[in-house]
Amino acid sequence: MTRSVQAYAYRRASAMRRGGPGGAELGLETSGGLTPAGAEAHPRFFTGFLAEPQAAAQALLSVADVAATRYHRPRPDHGALDPVVTAGGDRLRFESFSGCCGVHARLDVLPAGLDGADVAHGTTNVDINNPLREALSRLGAGEPLHLRVGPEELTVTALDGPLVEKKVPLPDRWLRGFAETQVIASGFDLRAELTAGEAVRFLRSLPRGGTGRSGGGVRWVLPAPHGSGLRPAGRPAPGAVCLPGPARLAALHRVLRHATGLRIYGPPVSAAAPASASAWELALPGMRLTLTLSPDPARGFSGEGAVLEHLAGEESAADAELLGVLLAWEPCIDPAELAARSGLSRERVRAALTRLGTAGRVGYDTAEAAYYHRELPYDAGRAEKHNPRLVGARELVAAGAVTFLGDGLAAVRSGELVYQVRTTAAGAMTCTCPWWAEYRGGRGPCRHALAARMAGRTAPAGTAAPAP
Repeated sequence: MTRSVQAYAYRRASAMRRGGPGGAELGLETSGGLTPAGAEAHPRFFTGFLAEPQAAAQALLSVADVAATRYHRPRPDHGALDPVVTAGGDRLRFESFSGCCGVHARLDVLPAGLDGADVAHGTTNVDINNPLREALSRLGAGEPLHLRVGPEELTVTALDGPLVEKKVPLPDRWLRGFAETQVIASGFDLRAELTAGEAVRFLRSLPRGGTGRSGGGVRWVLPAPHGSGLRPAGRPAPGAVCLPGPARLAALHRVLRHATGLRIYGPPVSAAAPASASAWELALPGMRLTLTLSPDPARGFSGEGAVLEHLAGEESAADAELLGVLLAWEPCIDPAELAARSGLSRERVRAALTRLGTAGRVGYDTAEAAYYHRELPYDAGRAEKHNPRLVGARELVAAGAVTFLGDGLAAVRSGELVYQVRTTAAGAMTCTCPWWAEYRGGRGPCRHALAARMAGRTAPAGTAAPAP
């Protein structure tokens, strides 16, 4: 597994201090990130009060819990990512990814949850350390909490170097996981909505242990008749939602007593559908806490392949470069407005947004069915450069291994074997390789289909496609 090193540099450790005139103060220190003014070593995004302090403290701990957990083959994870925070002008979004790459957590603190100065714009990491976790867990009900994201005003222009440094091994599959999650979530729709009482009863009925290989297995649920919660389904069916590894929802238990409802999102399901990813959004006063689960507890998002078709296209690459200049840290990106500003069609804008998602430059909010601008504070481009199937496909094209036979059929030589890739009239691709036989396209295209896509479908029949 390829690894890079993510280096965090903070002026001091994040801490919560009590005894001030306004109650407790939570100071979240920031590491290098991007803002409208460019890269900053310690950006400052917000200072003010949280409308629901205890709920916010517990929800932030839930995001940190996911970052520190390996749900598949659990073991202490000393390489946990510090959560990413994106300031969108009116809200704060805190995100983390589990060590096993199978769970994505996001806490959206909405305008109703913030009481203070305007929220700035940008993305960075915030320090969540063990002493801070203990302090947050002890915050009492009704105790006011002042939040500061970034250095204090007196230290913003200080010239001294950082006092706290962390270096964390960062596997490339984590970067690919961030890229895959929002692309997959963009295909979700709202499937069920539960009241607070129904949400508490359902979540407390799920197993909280067994986060190893099974994670509680893969289950299916259906909205119960007359809007009375969820009922188990023995198999996939229209209207059902996949719950892959119910024990992976344990991070929601911290905030159950503050919940006002639960919304569940997933892709369309048929009677023959395989296990699929899903998103579980716990509504809180002025906030949303969302966990997105990979299709199997033993399978991280990094291998899903939802982004590969978009990475293989040349047109979307140029469109994404254009739209990247137009992004303005919006909390909700309007594709119609981007289309008008860029001169591109809405279809091309959506394809370009998907490609920007593969680089971590946009996320996807299932609650608002909209993308939002963020810039991950690490080399998200590695997700593309080191994707095994993408690298393999490019090598095949460079070696002239693709021959077009006509009628949507291509022969792709891989070593001593030749596989046949067929493109249907609808643009779907199949292959005769073992990968396709096992997953039937459920985890994205194989490298042979990608190579045929890259080489182009307009090459003369019987000729090898030229290397790009």
